[in-house]
Amino acid sequence: MCADCAQVKLIFRMMDNLTLRSNPVEGPRNGADGSMKAATFEYVRPTHIDEVVSELARAGTDARIIAGGQSLVPMMAMRLVRPELLVDINHVSELTGIGKNNDSVCVRAATRQADAGRSEIIARVVPMLAAAVPFIGHNQTRNRGTIGGSLAHGDPTAEVLLVAMALGVTLDLRSEKGERSVNIKDFAVAPMETVMEEDECLVAARFQPAPTDLRVTAVVEEVAPRAGDYAILSVSAEIGLDLGGFCRHLRLGVSGATPVPFRPHMVEIALADSLLADDEVDDAVHLIDPVLDPESDVQASAAYRRRVAPGLLGRAIRTARDRAVVSLV
Repeated sequence: MCADCAQVKLIFRMMDNLTLRSNPVEGPRNGADGSMKAATFEYVRPTHIDEVVSELARAGTDARIIAGGQSLVPMMAMRLVRPELLVDINHVSELTGIGKNNDSVCVRAATRQADAGRSEIIARVVPMLAAAVPFIGHNQTRNRGTIGGSLAHGDPTAEVLLVAMALGVTLDLRSEKGERSVNIKDFAVAPMETVMEEDECLVAARFQPAPTDLRVTAVVEEVAPRAGDYAILSVSAEIGLDLGGFCRHLRLGVSGATPVPFRPHMVEIALADSLLADDEVDDAVHLIDPVLDPESDVQASAAYRRRVAPGLLGRAIRTARDRAVVSLV
């Protein structure tokens, strides 16, 4: 069984063993029989956001929210985290769904990644997110994983975080103390670390719609050991061309070469209102060189990441440009 299938199976085995708060759940202490190894925890399944934040306030640092569980469950199984309370938000209707108004596209936190990938609204109005979804793990993980969970986890290699950073997404958070909105650039502060407080629940991510008066295309490129693995490097590009072929809209993102994904504004500025000629793109992407701060790991050296990142970004820009040009014909 593949690792992703095993994670999904583990989620359901945990849920099958769960009871309500009156009977806390305890997994086998050593996991010798191959079954669930999570430490004892309580489990609640609220149906309203007010109940969610009330439970979080009651438990404080000992609570964790679970929706898809694609990151949390394996960490619990290995006892890397030991929450005393799991708050299951899968039955909170206010936390699921995708909607659009004049100003933004609102993706509720518990919306499945697979649903976002199939959404006509996302495909039409947030094409970069639509382009990123197929790179998120495998079908099994996308069917369970949520947009909000990926953002709240703060994994710097996550495709959803890359897209959010490139598009300047605004996140809506809620606690018993009230609501607040945080721009993504202020939300993810370090690998696996965000500004979200222990008693807060991520409610929604608000994306700015792509312009409708331009030919807009989006591309996501990754370097990974194999499809579905964690990316060594990822880049994203959303481009809008006018009828003359000039670039009037450009949003870019890079991850894997800095502690958290970043939006290379210097490249966007350099290429604004240009025809995105190959030599212009090649020169512009190297403007990111001074800000790259990669680390070496078992997958790739820092030198490799530093060398490959500009070229990968350039390839994404040229691919998006070529697709937009074709749509103009």
